[in-house]
Amino acid sequence: MPQKKRTNSVIFGFAGWYRKKIQDFASIARPLYKLCDKDTVFEMTSDRVKAFEYLEQALTTASLLLMPEFKLSFKLYIDASGDGLGAELHQVQIINDKPVEGAICFISRKIKSTEARYGESQMECLCLGETSLISRKMFF
Repeated sequence: MPQKKRTNSVIFGFAGWYRKKIQDFASIARPLYKLCDKDTVFEMTSDRVKAFEYLEQALTTASLLLMPEFKLSFKLYIDASGDGLGAELHQVQIINDKPVEGAICFISRKIKSTEARYGESQMECLCLGETSLISRKMFF
């Protein structure tokens, strides 16, 4: 459990490195991210403790992500909320002679202050655009 702002920043930076493997990372980590702000007083509230414990659990549990098979098609699921943008890249692969749909990666980020004013359709389009920009690195 972080005891100082600097420790929180280091832990948050480490967890951020694995953000693609943690579903809804941006929304979950938001309380810890706010704690990194220089104007915020360090205080581990219940929301921050819960976020830290969730990230700790996610980072210490084996991930069940599939390795992408580029000859197969992909499915993209997107969602946008007032807190963040999120997407899951899935693929149906044959595992033990059965078709299994599984996650390849998770993509998320927090909403910027100007984006918070967007309507529902605009948020979904923003999410699709951001996801396209991020996931193209995987394909090209």
